[in-house]
Amino acid sequence: MKRLEGKTALVTGASRGIGSGIALRLASEGALVAVHYGSKKATAEQVVQQIKENGGKSFSIGADLRTLAGVNKLTETFAEEIKQRTGSRKFDILVNNAGIGTSQTLEETTEEAFDEIFAINVKAPFFLVQQLLSTLRDGGRIINISSGVTRIPFPHIMSYNMTKGALNTFTMHLAHLLGPRNITVNAVLPGIIDTDVNASWLHTPEGQATAKSIAALGRAGDISDIADVVAFLASNDSRFVTGDTIDATGGGH
Repeated sequence: MKRLEGKTALVTGASRGIGSGIALRLASEGALVAVHYGSKKATAEQVVQQIKENGGKSFSIGADLRTLAGVNKLTETFAEEIKQRTGSRKFDILVNNAGIGTSQTLEETTEEAFDEIFAINVKAPFFLVQQLLSTLRDGGRIINISSGVTRIPFPHIMSYNMTKGALNTFTMHLAHLLGPRNITVNAVLPGIIDTDVNASWLHTPEGQATAKSIAALGRAGDISDIADVVAFLASNDSRFVTGDTIDATGGGH
């Protein structure tokens, strides 16, 4: 039997990059996976189609997480969709992956840009958890996708770094809050990962040299390197791991 057979998962920002890899990985373990997207409906549907072609179960949900109204839409639609498919509004796994993946420098950041990155990277996960706690089963899993920048200095993307620090703090306190329900809460800290977002600079000799110089393993990470860690945290194998930040930087610095 697959490790996540009979489980239902919601992965935010799953239309591409790390999110799509996580959705595919959880589905391969038997979970029914909701693939959330902000604006890229076509690519989200491609992820859903790939999951189904591989024998898995999936559907997509669109919602703009820059506003609380968008968070409300996501939670309401998710509840209705899984009820139609499973007969219950209850679910088991939440992966907070959606986010803006970079930012301007300290000197260049505007108030508008600052507010937007905090809205998506911090405010949305906070209120998504708040709204979904009543339907997350006891023994469930919350997995926040943070970043290695919370311990490896990258001062040229300051506001992004701050959002991930907030997510780590949220993880620790939420784990203690939900421990009595046997719900584990952990954060995964990716390093430099080979995604479409990073391709323009990473797929250059300079980019490869940077990745090799940072990681003890001497390479940039693959999406599967992160998805496999998330699959472990989503499974019963991680039942005694909570409130933790799992470093997945390849030994960065």
